[in-house]
Amino acid sequence: MTDMYSIAGKVAVVSGAGGVLGGSIARHFAAQGAKVVALVHREEQIAPVVDELNSLGTEEAVAYACNVLERESLEKVAAEVLEKWGRVDCLINVAGGNVPGANVMPDQHFHDMKIEDWDKVLDLNLNGTVYPCHVFCRIFAEQGSGCILNISSMAAYDALTRVGGYTAAKTAVSGFTKWLASEMAIKYGEKIRVNALAPGFFIGKQNRAALLNEDGSLTERSLKVMNKTPMRRFGNYDELNGAAQFLCSDAASFVTGVILPVDGGFSAFSGV
Repeated sequence: MTDMYSIAGKVAVVSGAGGVLGGSIARHFAAQGAKVVALVHREEQIAPVVDELNSLGTEEAVAYACNVLERESLEKVAAEVLEKWGRVDCLINVAGGNVPGANVMPDQHFHDMKIEDWDKVLDLNLNGTVYPCHVFCRIFAEQGSGCILNISSMAAYDALTRVGGYTAAKTAVSGFTKWLASEMAIKYGEKIRVNALAPGFFIGKQNRAALLNEDGSLTERSLKVMNKTPMRRFGNYDELNGAAQFLCSDAASFVTGVILPVDGGFSAFSGV
């Protein structure tokens, strides 16, 4: 039995750890023996998140209420993590999401979109990824190793209707991931890797109303998604965990600059 896929003992910083996707990855990493540093949005989330993570793994999990758009907050976390463990092995940038006002619905026009919400969704998804990388890449450069995992989207593969702001933001995340992967490897060596996951369609709080009717049946939008998804189903959030572990493990030592779809075949299928 090889341990090349192991993440046991790795110090993994996970943003958005109070959410569905970030929480799922944080719990999986804790269960696999990683030392999880959970970044949550609110102070009241800290205790329950730490308790849950410690019940699953090494009992070394910590959590911080951290705004990923505030460098001072990120730098404080980085300093405390270094003081506690002396290193950081993984940065997993999950914090993000959509802002309804940045959408253009079928009965709307582009000029109806709220430009202030466009700015919010770009800020949350793009800068919410760039700023943590900017802080933690200094640590990776100094220690000569480290792994970054960002979250892109199917919206970066195809121009999905409605979600204009989210599409622009996640497309930018994919481009930034590729650029940073090259930048870090060329200047600081092969042991610093940067990749991203591109989730397909998963049902969460933000998109439930768009994908499911009140009786649980599929909406018109969901039927279109299913027609372009060869597996003919939505994903379960825990189905992202294995891909995340692989990209953060030594098994992916020659993998950098990759945007890995976890999408039931959506990105591979033309629908024809």
